[in-house]
Amino acid sequence: MTPGVELTAHPAMTARVIRQAAVSTVWLGLIFWLAAAALDANATIVAALGAGWVLMPSVLALSTRRPLLRLALVVPAGLISTALIAAVATALPDDTTSRVGWVLVTVGVLAGGVLGCWFWYRLFPVPPALDAPLAPGRWALIAFHVALVVVGIALAALGHLR
Repeated sequence: MTPGVELTAHPAMTARVIRQAAVSTVWLGLIFWLAAAALDANATIVAALGAGWVLMPSVLALSTRRPLLRLALVVPAGLISTALIAAVATALPDDTTSRVGWVLVTVGVLAGGVLGCWFWYRLFPVPPALDAPLAPGRWALIAFHVALVVVGIALAALGHLR
């Protein structure tokens, strides 16, 4: 298993981390605000989503100067993942569209966590075809993760607005 550039200050990774900080600010914020508005969830669940929303882009931004700080992404990722699993287990709305949306958001976030563990932390061997950060296969997996989250948010919001 060869170490990847994901935990380094390589210029391509630094630019990507900055983009991820911006993207996580928007999308995790949407998840947090939608959960607060649409779910009858325990306050701890909403607070964990809020903490993850603040911490994820903060850790990403700080890691542009100290790349090994990216290891700390397990904290916001764990908060968000655990909160979403708890929300799906205890606080899904009655509306079927919303329910499907929240499940898709949760599966999408969990898929992103698996991809992070696989590609960034190298907890599982990365095949050569997926090793480069810009590898087409890697981008296909990332696109799948993003699509699940985006479609899930749209469905959860649509069901809430009905």
